[in-house]
Amino acid sequence: MRVRLEDVARAAGVSPKTVSRVLNEEAYVKEDTRKRVLAAMESMNYRPSPSARGLAGSRSFLVAMLYDNNDNPASTYLAEIQNGVLDACDANRYSMMVCPLRMRGADFIRRVDALISDHHVDGVVLTPPLTDHPPLLRRLREREVPYASVSPVNRNDTIGVCMDDEHAAQALVTHLIELGHRRIAHVLGIANHGATRWRHAGYKAALLAAGIPYDPDYVVEGEFMFGSGVAAARKLLALPDPPGAIFAANDDMAAGVMWAANERGMKVPRDVSVCGFDDTPLASQLWPPLTTVRQPAREMGKLAALQLMELLRGKGSGLLVQVPYSLQLRESTGEPPKS
Repeated sequence: MRVRLEDVARAAGVSPKTVSRVLNEEAYVKEDTRKRVLAAMESMNYRPSPSARGLAGSRSFLVAMLYDNNDNPASTYLAEIQNGVLDACDANRYSMMVCPLRMRGADFIRRVDALISDHHVDGVVLTPPLTDHPPLLRRLREREVPYASVSPVNRNDTIGVCMDDEHAAQALVTHLIELGHRRIAHVLGIANHGATRWRHAGYKAALLAAGIPYDPDYVVEGEFMFGSGVAAARKLLALPDPPGAIFAANDDMAAGVMWAANERGMKVPRDVSVCGFDDTPLASQLWPPLTTVRQPAREMGKLAALQLMELLRGKGSGLLVQVPYSLQLRESTGEPPKS
């Protein structure tokens, strides 16, 4: 039989209201009482339902993760963010729902309103580019729905998590320069995405520091997807003076660049060096393995959700946490091709 909240209360010698307060991590519960209730829950393998947890309040204990289904199709990056949010929810006895939305749709805000009203979410985790969508942020504030952001562009009065993409990209391109490359191309991400802006800025900063002129012909738009990496590389490799190295703004596009190079009979890195960004599982599954920047996406999702939960519990106002990056130098980059 399923263990009920009342069963835990009876075993711990307290009222059901006290059990609910312990579940909600509320103040004014004596520490010995809290320990006794938690011990009873553990011994009875009690798993609270959202309705049981809400006995002492009106919360749903439901967190929604929102992402733009136009610009962010199902991807390893999003899956890792989602897993991180789920890790935080599991550890803190919250439920999670994943909500794909179409940011450019005429009914976008109406759909967000319906989501909040129909599911009574306690808070939301936003992923780029929703993190910087003014009408969405304004509506969440109007409805007093707490939110945390993953990699927001605007980092004032925002809680969640971020990484120094610009300096990470600069370090990666500097690695190519130190290998001897001077003809270095860049495949951009989606135009309205903060990561696109920061990684492009890091690319330019590395060139400037090395005294290498910025060549707009070596910068091609992409969409953070494999196919856009293929299309961008075809343009770059067909130039009269093609680049000897290509930095793609994420691993999926870098994989597309490698595919296009192979299509032309070129070897990586003998004929062209390729690097990406994110260090998704794909990066180490490619051949040769991909040089990239490790962005701890799962940890970022978890940290954003934890900051949101701190706010929901009233234990603090939440923080914008910055996580470190690291270069993953693998076999897809090498010295420039011999003339």
